[in-house]
Amino acid sequence: MKLKDFFAFKDWLSYRQKVGLLVIAGVVCGLGGLFMYLLRAHTYFIGDNPSACVNCHIMTPYYATWSHSSHGRIDNQKNGATCNDCHVPHQNLAFYYGFKAVDGLKHTVYFVGHMEHQAIKAETLTGQVVMDNCIRCHTQLNTEFVKTGRLGYMQQLATGGKVCWDCHRNVPHGGMNSLMATPNAEGVTPLPPSPVPEWLQKMMD
Repeated sequence: MKLKDFFAFKDWLSYRQKVGLLVIAGVVCGLGGLFMYLLRAHTYFIGDNPSACVNCHIMTPYYATWSHSSHGRIDNQKNGATCNDCHVPHQNLAFYYGFKAVDGLKHTVYFVGHMEHQAIKAETLTGQVVMDNCIRCHTQLNTEFVKTGRLGYMQQLATGGKVCWDCHRNVPHGGMNSLMATPNAEGVTPLPPSPVPEWLQKMMD
C-alpha cells in the first residue's frame, strides 16, 4: 500500500469531521505537552544539574545524602560528580540520552503509580552503568586492580564477588538513605515550586 493511499481516508471525511479531528489531536498534544512540562521532563532530560533529579519527593533522601558526601562536596567546588556522572552511561550521546529518557520515564511511572519503595535499589542495568562509571572516573586506581585481576560488574554477579559500593557504600549516599531514614530531607533539597496556581490551591485547601 502506498503512503498516499494510507492517508486517502481524509477524502472520505466531511469538513466538520476534519476540524473535529484536528481539535481533538490538538487537545491531546496540548495536554500531553502540559503533563510533560509539569513533570519538568525538560530539565531532567536536557540539564545536568542534580537539583533536576529532585522533581519528586522520593529522590530527596538521595539528593540530601549526596550533597553531604565526598562526591557532593567536591561538586560544590565545580570539580566533581553529579547524578549524571555516575548514573548515566558515557559511551556515546545515543546511550547517554536514551538511558536518561528511559530511566526518567520509569521513575515517573513508579512515582505516579505509587510503586516506589522506601529504599530504592539499583537494577542490574543501572548497577552496571554505575560501576562502569566508577572505573571510568577512577581510571588510574582501577588500572591497578585490572592488573591484579579485578572483575567487571556482571562477572561479580556471576561469581558472587564484591562490587565497588560493597566496600564504599558510604561514599556516594551514606548507609541510611530511605524515605524513613531521612524524613526531613525535603527541607534541605531544592524541590521545584508547586505548578498549581494560588487561587486553585486555596480552593483545594
